[in-house]
Amino acid sequence: MPVNGLGRQDLKGRANSTIVFPLAMRRSIATVSLSGTLPEKLEAAAAARFDAVEIFENDLLFFDGSAKEARLLADDRGLEICLFQPFRDFEGVPDDLFLRNLDRIERKFDLMQELGAPLLLICSNVAQSTIDDDARMAAQLRQAAERAAKRGLRLGYEALAWGARVSTFSHAWRLVEKAAHPHLGLIVDSFHTLAIKDDPGPIAKLKGDRIFFVQLADAPNVSMDPLSWSRHFRCFPGQGDLDVSSFLAAVLESGYAGPISLEIFNDDFRGAPTRQTASDGMRSLLFVEEKTRARIAGASLDNEEARGRGKPRKTHVQLFDPPPPPEFSGTSFVEFTADADTKVALGELLGELGFVRAGQHRSKDVVLYQQGGINLVVNAERDSFAHSYFLMHGPSVCAIGLGTDDEIQAVSRAEAFGAKRFDGRVGPNELHIPAIRAPDAGLLYFVADDGKPAHALDQDFVLQENANRPSCEAGLMRIDHIAQALPEGQLDSWILFYRSVLGLEPEAPFELPDPYGLVHSRAVASANRTLRFPLNVSQSRNTATARSVSALAGAGVHHVAFESADIFATVERLRRNNLRLLAIPSNYYDDLASRFPLADEFVDKLRLNDLLYDKVGEGELLQAYTEPFEERFYFEVLQRKGGYDLYGAPNAPVRMAALAQLRRRQPMM
Repeated sequence: MPVNGLGRQDLKGRANSTIVFPLAMRRSIATVSLSGTLPEKLEAAAAARFDAVEIFENDLLFFDGSAKEARLLADDRGLEICLFQPFRDFEGVPDDLFLRNLDRIERKFDLMQELGAPLLLICSNVAQSTIDDDARMAAQLRQAAERAAKRGLRLGYEALAWGARVSTFSHAWRLVEKAAHPHLGLIVDSFHTLAIKDDPGPIAKLKGDRIFFVQLADAPNVSMDPLSWSRHFRCFPGQGDLDVSSFLAAVLESGYAGPISLEIFNDDFRGAPTRQTASDGMRSLLFVEEKTRARIAGASLDNEEARGRGKPRKTHVQLFDPPPPPEFSGTSFVEFTADADTKVALGELLGELGFVRAGQHRSKDVVLYQQGGINLVVNAERDSFAHSYFLMHGPSVCAIGLGTDDEIQAVSRAEAFGAKRFDGRVGPNELHIPAIRAPDAGLLYFVADDGKPAHALDQDFVLQENANRPSCEAGLMRIDHIAQALPEGQLDSWILFYRSVLGLEPEAPFELPDPYGLVHSRAVASANRTLRFPLNVSQSRNTATARSVSALAGAGVHHVAFESADIFATVERLRRNNLRLLAIPSNYYDDLASRFPLADEFVDKLRLNDLLYDKVGEGELLQAYTEPFEERFYFEVLQRKGGYDLYGAPNAPVRMAALAQLRRRQPMM
C-alpha cells in the first residue's frame, strides 16, 4: 500500500490479520473554485487526480443537461460527488416560512438523488430577521434531517462567519447536538473559523463521526468584512496567511476520516485556466497535509515529553509524506537563451559587467561566463530546449541551477508535488543534471553542491585559463536574488509552487508605485537566505513589470542581482568597462539627504555613481542597475551592510521612473 498514493485506500484490514491500515485522505474540490462549464470543471478535477467534487448549485443550474447526466459525467471521470451546496436561509424562521422551507428542501432532495450526492450543506441563516432561539433552530434542523433520512440522505450544518445568529462552529455544534439526529452533522470550514480569529483547537474534542464534511480555504491578511473577504479573496492553502494546518490538525485529531475539500471564491480563479487552477488545488492540499502531519507529530512529541509517557497522537487518515525540502546553497548558474546576434550582444554586456569567458561547451553552442562564485551560461544551440524557449520568448533566462545538498531528494519532492521532470539531450561524457519545469515552462536544475563554484559545469565545458581574470572582474561575488515578472493573476500560483516544491517561504508583500500603475511584489526565500525570488505582478499594461511580461510573452526573469563587497569599487570598475548604468534623477538625492542623516560627501558620492540607498535599523543597502537588455531584463549590483535583509522597496519607484524616462529618450529601443 503506497504511503504517498493519491488514490483511495480501503480502511479494512485483511481477514487473516488484525492490522487496520489508516485510510488515505480523500481529496475534493468544490466546482465553484474553478472557471468554466461543469463538464470542464469535472474534467480538470479528474486530471488533477481529485477523488471527489462538491457540486455548487449554480454549476448545476447552468449545466445544459440533467442532474443524472452530470452524475454520469462525474462517474466516467472517476469522481465521487460528495456534497451538494448550498441550502440557505433555512433555520430560525417562523412556522409558516418553515413549512415553505421544507417544501424547498424536498425539491433539493429530489435533485440530490438524481445527482448521486449523499450530503447537503445547510449554511447558517444570514437574515437579520432570524429568530434567536436555539431550541427552535435545532428543532427545525431535526425535522429536515428526519425527511433526509427517509431519502437515505444526510445534512451538514455550517456556521457562516457572517451568520445572523450562528457564526461559530461551536454554536453550530450545539445546535447539532440539541437536534440529536444521526442524519444531521457538522460541517466546518477553515475560512469561517480563522477569518473571525476563532480558536480551532476545540474541534479536536468534538466527535469525529459527527463532523460530516470539512472545507479548506486560505486568504491573505486584509482588513475588510468577512463576507467581502470570503467572496473575493479566498485562495488555496499555502497561498495566503491563515494557519490552515492548525485547523486541519484539530479536525483530524477529532477522529474525522471523511473528505477534505477546497471551497474557494476568488475573482482571479474565475478567469484562470481551469486545469492549472485544479492542479494548483491538488498541490495545495498536499502541501497543507504535509504541514499538518508535521504539526501533529510535533504536538505528539511535546505531549509525550510533558507526560513522560503515553502514546503518540494518531489520526484515522494517512497524510501525504513527501521527501523533505532540500538544503539549498544558492544559485549554481543562470542560463540565458540567445540566437547568433543576441549571444554576441549579451556576451559584450557580460564582459562590461566584469564576467570573463570561462569555457566553451564540449558539444554545443553554449558559452560559460564566470565572476567570483557566479556562473552565467549563454545558450545558442539550435537543437535544444533553450532554442525552443527562445522562439517563444526571445532572449531571456530559460533555466536556473539551484545548488543543493541532495539533488535526488530535491527532484523527488518536486515530482511528488506534481512538478514535471525534464530530461534534455545529454552528450557523451556529459553530466546529467536533474531538472523540473517551472510554472513558466522554464527549467529549474538541481545541482549537487560539493563546494566548487563551477561544479556540474566543469565536466560539460572546456574551461579556459584566464591569467588576467582578476584584473577583468569587477568584484561581483554571488547572485543575491532573481526577480521575476508575472502576468496578472499568477502570483498566488507561483508562491504555492515555490513553497511546496522548493520549501521557500513568502515574505511581506509590497505595493510599488510605477509611473503607470501599481506593481504588487512579494518575495519568497529559503530559510538560509541563499535563494531569493522577488515576484512582481501588475494590473496596468504600461508598468515596467507589465512591459517585461509583454516583451517576454509571459512570465520571466526581469532582473538578476549580484552582490558586491565594495559597491563603489565595483561601479568604478564597471564605468571603466564602459557599462551604462541606469541614470537616477538628481532630485532623488536631495530627498535622500532629508530622509537619512547622511554626510553631504556621501550623498554626492551616491549621486556621482547613480547609486540608490536604503536603511532599516542598522542595516544599509546600496544598489545600482544596468540599462535593460533589449527591453527584457537588466542586472542589479548591490551591497548589503549591517544585516540589511530586504530589497530596497522604497527605491523601486525611483528605479521604475528612471526606466520610464529611459524609454522616452530611446523610443525605438
